[in-house]
Amino acid sequence: MRFGGQRRSRNVEDRRAQGGRGGAVGGISGVALLAVLAIGYFTGIDVTPFLQGLDQGGAPGETRELSAEEEQAGVWVSQVLGTTEDVWAERFRTELGASYAPPVLVLYAGVTQSPCGGASGATGPFYCPGDSKIYLDTEFFATMARQLGAPGEIAAAYVIAHEVAHHVQDELGILSKANAARARMSQTDSNAVSVRIELQADCLAGVWAESVNSLLKPGDIEQAINAARQIGDDMLQRRAGQVPQPHTFSHGTSAQRVRWFTRGYEQGRMDSCDTFGTDRL
Repeated sequence: MRFGGQRRSRNVEDRRAQGGRGGAVGGISGVALLAVLAIGYFTGIDVTPFLQGLDQGGAPGETRELSAEEEQAGVWVSQVLGTTEDVWAERFRTELGASYAPPVLVLYAGVTQSPCGGASGATGPFYCPGDSKIYLDTEFFATMARQLGAPGEIAAAYVIAHEVAHHVQDELGILSKANAARARMSQTDSNAVSVRIELQADCLAGVWAESVNSLLKPGDIEQAINAARQIGDDMLQRRAGQVPQPHTFSHGTSAQRVRWFTRGYEQGRMDSCDTFGTDRL
């Protein structure tokens, strides 16, 4: 992506100075810590409680200085978030005749808390409707590149756009309605609804990508599509050494995620992302 002077969002809450990204966490080296996070991500096991039980390398209330790399990542994330604010403010105005209230993005290092529970590298980035905030440890971008085979700025930007899309769903009342229905369902049926939620977010991320086309470089969309492919439920389960089990899928297959992101990018409209009104995902 071509960034240089883009507006930085002010809706960023940076907690990284409160986290322990130092050489060891509770006696565990940085390499071993990443291995623990990868195990949690690949297997679907939330290791946040384990991480919260470890000394994070500083006394309670102690802060640390961010590295130059972390500072640069924070600037970049705020610029990507700024583009989503501009895109969705315009889309809500022209397509819905409504105003858009953007989310806050929380940057953290290691672990933090949210109304939706603990956040860590094991949970990955997520949107919490309880406080309308997105939680992101920028180290996840390294995990995407090294562990998931999804490198590149556009792949990282796609993750942010996907989580912002959940906020868009929340603004439209889609998320609360879908989650209320899920609460009354069996786990298998709930997972099926979750897949539709996630694929719609992929499609809306595609709409965002179409809207910032002037910032994209040759090959960017291919990288974004590769990122969608690498984080399909079937792909992740195979990578974890498991046989894919469709009834456990909660985000959609690689093919589905690619299809809906591409649909949003090619059609460029919010109304092209109705994953709840189709029999073909």
